[in-house]
Amino acid sequence: MSENMVIDSGNARQPFNYSVGLYGSKFFKELKENKRFLGVKCPKCSKVYIPPRKVCGECFIETREFVEVGPRGKIGSFTILRYAFIDPETGEQKPVPYGYGFIRLDGADTLFQHYINISDENKVKIGAIVEPVFAENRKGTIRDILHFNIVD
Repeated sequence: MSENMVIDSGNARQPFNYSVGLYGSKFFKELKENKRFLGVKCPKCSKVYIPPRKVCGECFIETREFVEVGPRGKIGSFTILRYAFIDPETGEQKPVPYGYGFIRLDGADTLFQHYINISDENKVKIGAIVEPVFAENRKGTIRDILHFNIVD
């Protein structure tokens, strides 16, 4: 799976073409078709990486076992942004305020970055349980996840 994107910067055009590789393709296909998160498990230390990566960062061993994680998780770290800027993913101004966090999905050992719904800022805290909200029409990109909602 590859993503073709062109971002305008005034008079300069910046074309971006990249491939997410076999593991990234499997990850995005599963999000699109089944609304599931896939990670990979290291055969030596059993660490589960999300998104999946081909080599364990601690053991330097190839990972081959795909495992489902989440969909729920806990906020490990977050920020609430109150400064407007142009979103490099869409080329549109990001409405403020919005939440962004690092989420440890159930069954994963690494943190997954994404937007967090902050409609009730008092509920946004480290350790809060969240679950994903998926786009109705998914395309196999990270934007298939609209954001994570805090679970009461």
